[in-house]
Amino acid sequence: MTTPQPSAAAKIPRPVPLRESVFEALLELIISTQLKPGQHLVENELAELLGVSRQPVREALQLLSGEGWVDLHPGQGAFVHSPSAEEADQLLAVRALLETESARLAARNADEKGVARLRDLCAQGLAAVEADDVDAAVALNSTLHATVVELSGNAVLGDLAAQVSRRVRWYHTPVARQRGRTSWEEHEALIDAIAAHDADRAAELMKRHTEQTRDLYLNQLGEEHPPQPLPARRRRRRSSASFGS
Repeated sequence: MTTPQPSAAAKIPRPVPLRESVFEALLELIISTQLKPGQHLVENELAELLGVSRQPVREALQLLSGEGWVDLHPGQGAFVHSPSAEEADQLLAVRALLETESARLAARNADEKGVARLRDLCAQGLAAVEADDVDAAVALNSTLHATVVELSGNAVLGDLAAQVSRRVRWYHTPVARQRGRTSWEEHEALIDAIAAHDADRAAELMKRHTEQTRDLYLNQLGEEHPPQPLPARRRRRRSSASFGS
């Protein structure tokens, strides 16, 4: 007699591999710029910081390298990736397109409860700015934008926006203090447009809002890494043999 099989067996939870926990911890340090672009990542120092052995740190650095957060240089070690102006511009341009459409759809679909969530996040963001709590302001900014995407009601758009959200947060952190209260006042205007179901205005406001961050980040990147002038070309003196004498 065979044992009856349950129609839906309960899944046994498995512990998260240590390398993945280390990966998430290091990624958060990178995104929050506690580990800065170009910084040398020393395995034993990171292991001591996180209270683990070097092996999961080494494995996590390989994973971070595969996702473009860390650069591995043979014989030199691992370094936090320093984004070029071109890659930052491309990603922030894609973000602007996704979030502009998200705002348009959110204005059409958001209900009072969704708008109330946005207003609450905006109030918390303004409070974080007043307290000069940059980490909280950046996290709340990310949550507010994710909520707009959620309120759009488009799951595919949400998946695409989620793919770039962590890197957008990385780019936003260095300019968050400069954007300051202005950014949250822009959020307030955006929320008003969503509440009024004014899709065109919501889209235009989100487009301008994301472009402000994009322009500020790229300007700051240019100031930190100005293009180097090409060395003057030295004219080579030709010998008499060059004239076929």
